[in-house]
Amino acid sequence: MSLIRNLLAVIGALTLIALLVAAIWLGPRLASFDPEFLPTYSTFAANLLETGDPGGAMMWSVPVEEGLSPEEVIDSLKSLATTHNLLYVGESPFYQQVEAVTGEDYRYVNFLSFCDAQVGKMMLEYRNHYSGFMPCRIALVEDREGKLWLFSMNLDFMIYGGTELPEALKLSAIKVRDTLFGMMQGAAAGEF
Repeated sequence: MSLIRNLLAVIGALTLIALLVAAIWLGPRLASFDPEFLPTYSTFAANLLETGDPGGAMMWSVPVEEGLSPEEVIDSLKSLATTHNLLYVGESPFYQQVEAVTGEDYRYVNFLSFCDAQVGKMMLEYRNHYSGFMPCRIALVEDREGKLWLFSMNLDFMIYGGTELPEALKLSAIKVRDTLFGMMQGAAAGEF
């Protein structure tokens, strides 16, 4: 019994030392991180643990109302983008590429790209790595059961996921994030 108690005491002491070292080492590094850093990654971790799918945990997904065609959803996205001063900069009909390569029909999958050039410039002036988030993409995907969905990357990782962004860039990025998600919700309902 004494051996177990001593072993547990040693494990406890080592755990406290490890926590203290982690706090001393991480504290200064996390001080410059965005205040929403922990909630953003906590939500991601909870989704990841629930689903086991990192892609699903870092993406927004919005089901499209029954009866809407891909063309109607795309027209809605383009209209909503224009209404919110977001440029439609192109699309990549992935299903056509798959069909051309395989010679077989494939379900509808199309990637639509949108951009706010002023915010994009701000991002690139801040850090070149942010080019990987540009342009903002919304995927229109027909699932295996024939239902249409809209998917896009959760931009909270870019906004809150590390060192706090300069205030003007952060506010602009939040506006783009909100616009993009609002477009997805609106297009999924067939709004123009």
